[in-house]
Amino acid sequence: MTPVPIPKVMKGVQMKNFGSAEVLQYQTDLPVPVPRDGEVLIKNDFIGINYVDVYWRMGMMGVVAGGIIGREAEGTVLSTGPGRVNDLQVGDRVVWLAMGGYAEYTAVPASMAYVVPAEVEPGVAAATLMQGLTALTLTHRIYQVKKGDWALVHAAAGGTGLWLCRLLKALGAKTIGTASTAEKIQLAKENGADFGINYHEEKDLVKRVEEITGGHGVDVVYDGVGKDQTENNMNVVAKDGIIVTYGVASGVPPPISPAILAAKNVRLEFAKWCAKLFDAITKDKVNVKIHDTYPLSKIVRVHQDLEGRKTTGKVLVKP
Repeated sequence: MTPVPIPKVMKGVQMKNFGSAEVLQYQTDLPVPVPRDGEVLIKNDFIGINYVDVYWRMGMMGVVAGGIIGREAEGTVLSTGPGRVNDLQVGDRVVWLAMGGYAEYTAVPASMAYVVPAEVEPGVAAATLMQGLTALTLTHRIYQVKKGDWALVHAAAGGTGLWLCRLLKALGAKTIGTASTAEKIQLAKENGADFGINYHEEKDLVKRVEEITGGHGVDVVYDGVGKDQTENNMNVVAKDGIIVTYGVASGVPPPISPAILAAKNVRLEFAKWCAKLFDAITKDKVNVKIHDTYPLSKIVRVHQDLEGRKTTGKVLVKP
């Protein structure tokens, strides 16, 4: 394949300080990175946006201000650095999980880039990787869901929430999804949730969960919300159940009394991504919900929409 000319500068977004969405500064003259040992340079076609990006922007995740955030993207390998690059070649369409995604070009470790199956439509890989891998980890490794389990999924119409609903359905679990509007509840049900609770309308979430489960409670709670649902989680989880916290959109949960945990033998887990995901799309025909694709120049609005809970499914950005 004929090498593609690589420019010296690129479009991208720098986070020069921590704070509101306005600290994200779109620029057109950032230097194109040079791949180091074991890295590949990728021209990003679709950039995946995740709520963890908001945490980084607010200084909650230990990231140093001044760099480029963004955890995943899909694009084409333009060049390779020295050293082993896991058989990746110039021209490969890949999806990657690293850092520096809010840019036209990113140099990433070859070990964190995967060739996208040809049958996967453009943009779907970027809409899948981080949230889908998180959901796989939560349902297969952090807690191995069994047929007949009761599961409660908060923010069920979000990117990870929809993946959880799909995977739980496939595993034979009975899923209760929470969301803030009737439209989001409907979307969660279309993606596998058996029951929905609108927490803006339902005055007593705990009572409603008890009614749905016949007093059993839920075997697992998947909570990407955090602080606002901590007390409810402790009240709805069944004995020997598990509460999995994978996000803190409403704030960091307060400490929980060991006495409360002991009474129900609850384990708390925080999960990260793990393994490949594409079989769920190509073989099991899982549908991936993409909310919208924004231009990178509108990154401030992207974050505002995300924080304002105006999105469902996955948000993508194009450089």
